[in-house]
Amino acid sequence: MSGYTPKLFVISGPSGAGKGTLVARIRDRYPRLGLTVSATTREPREGEIDGKSYYFLTDEEFSRRVEAGEFVEWAHVHGHCYGTLVSEVTSKLDSGSSLVLEIDVQGAFQVKERFPDAVLVFIMPPSLAILKQRLSDRGTETDESLTLRMANAEREMALADRYDDVVVNDDLERATGELLGVIEKHERN
Repeated sequence: MSGYTPKLFVISGPSGAGKGTLVARIRDRYPRLGLTVSATTREPREGEIDGKSYYFLTDEEFSRRVEAGEFVEWAHVHGHCYGTLVSEVTSKLDSGSSLVLEIDVQGAFQVKERFPDAVLVFIMPPSLAILKQRLSDRGTETDESLTLRMANAEREMALADRYDDVVVNDDLERATGELLGVIEKHERN
């Protein structure tokens, strides 16, 4: 494709903002975007598959890999560790395609340090009240985990101005189009 420069895109935002849904939609419309599989120490949710949804690791295995320098980024989030393996990133970027990492705010800043040309995109919920409703509607949160996720969301949203672009997910179709526009804009630069 003429004028195309492969880029590393980092998509983050609070839990419940719709990151996963938006990433899935842009990948359906833009299938050449690579996607890594993250590693986590949390237990699989119903329907999640090891090596496809996440690499589900024990705390000990995760720690060993951190010490070995096998992660581009990693963080302790919501009581569990999450990270992106260097091997996942390099294999996708070496193929010459742009890559999307869907990771938390802490990890986004780690990636930017290691890959200064990475494009950080923050997915913003329309409001904290709508975010809380989305999380409640999932049916996967206890009162305690909901409180923790809302506190984390407020802290994460305060950092949105450090991102290259912010997409408000108030309407799924509009937000998908805006996110695609951000990707296309950066690939042309």
